Amino acid sequence: MTRAGNGSATTLMAMARAERAELAAFLATLTPGQWEAPSLCDGWSVKDVVAHMFSYEELNAIGLLKRFVKGRIVRANQVGVDEFASLSPQQLLDFVDRHLEPRGLTTGFGGMIALIDGTVHHQDIRRALDQPRTIPAERLGRVLELLPKNPRLGARGRIKGLRLRATDIDWVYGSGPDVTGPGEALMMAMAGRPAALAELSGPGKSTLAERVS
Repeated sequence: MTRAGNGSATTLMAMARAERAELAAFLATLTPGQWEAPSLCDGWSVKDVVAHMFSYEELNAIGLLKRFVKGRIVRANQVGVDEFASLSPQQLLDFVDRHLEPRGLTTGFGGMIALIDGTVHHQDIRRALDQPRTIPAERLGRVLELLPKNPRLGARGRIKGLRLRATDIDWVYGSGPDVTGPGEALMMAMAGRPAALAELSGPGKSTLAERVS
């Protein structure tokens, strides 16, 4: 059983745009050193993560195909980061501000790609910089609901046979040994971020930790 949010009909695209707007406002506060600081994504700085998030925005079908061919599929994300490497933090922030409304590939599945990637990567940055926030409950609930349905991220395999329960919002998923904790930490663990495991508890935690680490 899954429960999430308060039943609002807010669209995924609207949530994705709101998430991007909050990210842009946060990025505007960062120092040059924080832009270059490591994120939770292995080998990527904060600036690299932002570049990745927005590097697909202006690609048409041909551009997308060329990137995947150049990156041999598995490195396509790095190709996008490299293409944005010459931008200064301010130039990258200006690009973000011009692309608050998702477009292209990120609009896939009604905005699901933009919402999930945007929310998880926002936390990859904030957690690494020790700058926590409270994600709006409705938005967080939708991301938690959608993550297991996105095969690209591997969440379904990590939580198979487990029952996840958020302690701060109304959300429960799956059956089996319990894993409990803040919804944001559950989200990050499902997305494969070991840094979130310390905030979780329950008899199913060890199984989840083995699958995440």
